[in-house]
Amino acid sequence: MTKMLRIFLMLTFAAVLLVSYGCATVATPLPALLYSDVQGPIDAEGSGTATKTGEACATSILGIVASGDASIDAAKQAGGIDEVLSVDYRSTSVLGLYASFCTIVRGR
Repeated sequence: MTKMLRIFLMLTFAAVLLVSYGCATVATPLPALLYSDVQGPIDAEGSGTATKTGEACATSILGIVASGDASIDAAKQAGGIDEVLSVDYRSTSVLGLYASFCTIVRGR
């Protein structure tokens, strides 16, 4: 095997590994290959009108690096919420390169 062919095969193999592993995915009821921006419910317990909203997000790049705190507690703190009335989420994904998941808390 020639040196150029061997380099080409190694680069092709590395690219296949990167593409197959390096996909940023996110929880969503409707997955899409190119782009998705979906919202949905997690829980609704309280009654009355919500006067405050808090949001907390986590992001991923290529499915290799992920960071953030998308917990309900972080969203409560962001919105200054003591009593939770509902919890929703929003997930976004772009070409499997970038993904985010946000928890949205509404309450008083």
